Amino acid sequence: MAECTHDCSTCGENCAERTSGAPAKKPQNQYSNIKKVIGIVSGKGGVGKSLVTSMLAVTARRKGYSTAVMDADITGPSIGRTFGIHTKAMGNSKGIIPVISRTGIKLMSTNFLLPEETDPVTWRGSIISGAVEQFWTDVLWEDVDYMFIDMPPGTGDVALTVYQSLPVDGIIIVASPQDLVAMIVEKAVKMANMMNVPVIGLVENMSYVECPDCGRKIYLFGESKVGATAKKYNLPLLAEIPIDSKLTKNCDDGLIEIFEGDYMDKAFRAVEKL
Repeated sequence: MAECTHDCSTCGENCAERTSGAPAKKPQNQYSNIKKVIGIVSGKGGVGKSLVTSMLAVTARRKGYSTAVMDADITGPSIGRTFGIHTKAMGNSKGIIPVISRTGIKLMSTNFLLPEETDPVTWRGSIISGAVEQFWTDVLWEDVDYMFIDMPPGTGDVALTVYQSLPVDGIIIVASPQDLVAMIVEKAVKMANMMNVPVIGLVENMSYVECPDCGRKIYLFGESKVGATAKKYNLPLLAEIPIDSKLTKNCDDGLIEIFEGDYMDKAFRAVEKL
């Protein structure tokens, strides 16, 4: 039998996925107990998915939850750098042991498995999708209340793998104010609807700059279109994150766990309601 592409329209095999009408979810390993899985997605790169993923994980941890982050952006991982982690993941006969951040957040990323952080990952789509599945099945996550998955941009192989193979409870879509991004957001919303994955809401990054003298909000990209997109699909706008040099420095220095502000509080309350 050839390698499964999860596209039954081009396959003549009578496998479990075809007979059940949908791909089977991959089971957790016996040493993991993950209660809620939240995907952080966007239709394009550079809008701040890793930032939002990290801030949500930190917010959940601050509220006392056991929290984990799976970096599903296999070829462009950044979670390790955001949390200031440069060590390698270890393993034993049971599986791969996640790396633990300063405040106790469990992390897994391809950068923890490469000889050097700057080594490129030159894998084809099927291998990349397989790596994402292994992060779910082979990592010893143990007890986790909330797992946040930092997805790569777009609606391709990894998104399909996560939606079809993992028990995703909902997704948060990240966007920036530009008009082009509003169109890309709609693609992400429509894909989630096609895959029957709930959209929890939208987060707008780089929303504005706050004047240091008077506190007035300055909208560098003009009037945002994300709010209109949220209204069109009856979705809440969960956060508007400003361009903040302190927040940028936290990420660059690997100190996202000390960020200040309540940017993600509303978004995490929506996650809790799941």
